Amino acid sequence: MSPYDGVQIIVLVSLPRSYPTSSAPQLQLLSRYIGAFTADPGLFGSVLRTFISVNGIGWTPDTVCVFDGLQNVIERCTDWYKDRLGKETNVDQGVTRTAAPTLNSVHFDHVLSVAQTLPPTLEGIEIFEAESIIDRKSVFVGRACRISHPDQVTLILNHLMADRRIARAAHPVIHAWRCRVHGVLHQDNDDDGESAAGSRLAHLLQILEVENVLVVVTRYFGGVHLGPDRFKHINQAARNALESGRFLDAVEARKHVGRGKIRH
Repeated sequence: MSPYDGVQIIVLVSLPRSYPTSSAPQLQLLSRYIGAFTADPGLFGSVLRTFISVNGIGWTPDTVCVFDGLQNVIERCTDWYKDRLGKETNVDQGVTRTAAPTLNSVHFDHVLSVAQTLPPTLEGIEIFEAESIIDRKSVFVGRACRISHPDQVTLILNHLMADRRIARAAHPVIHAWRCRVHGVLHQDNDDDGESAAGSRLAHLLQILEVENVLVVVTRYFGGVHLGPDRFKHINQAARNALESGRFLDAVEARKHVGRGKIRH
């Protein structure tokens, strides 16, 4: 068997109730690894943008397009995988370079698509949006919402990415979340291409002692590099969103109750 055979990817297909009349499907790459390589945020983001990106599939109302979208995802994952293989095999010092495999030699023999019907809005989940922060034409928008289980994070991010105004941003869904389930604290974050931004948001949630919350920052690039200032704005946008949703009030109340306990 060729070392390129048997590579699998898992794609979640979310079908809004208004598909295909007035809404496109939403595709999400669920595979954390493709072959031996860890999938990066750029690949995850490109799959999310399949029907809203110039590199994806054009969609028009009343058009059934799930199969075309999946084929496009396979092609992009194939190119991404070939690129990683090419870098791995690019050696010198007298060792023969292994040529990057062709599309025919690298194939994904299983693409598992899980169809899921989603309501047009997230029932029971309110997303709080803070006022935009603008610096040298770059715009930062913070959003926050309460979550009760880690599985909700993917649905909320897909919901946000379905909004073209958000999806067209340079970094649409920089995010971090913390959620306690049955006494166990779960947490994760993602830079969405803005290096180290996700971990900074995670640190913010940690020092604020906020739980059961997802915070998302969307950055629109204005053409001028902001340097370290961009991280200051990302953190501030996130904090503003937490304040808009009054998520910090519960933390302060908990601290106040703690200070009021009588020690014996």
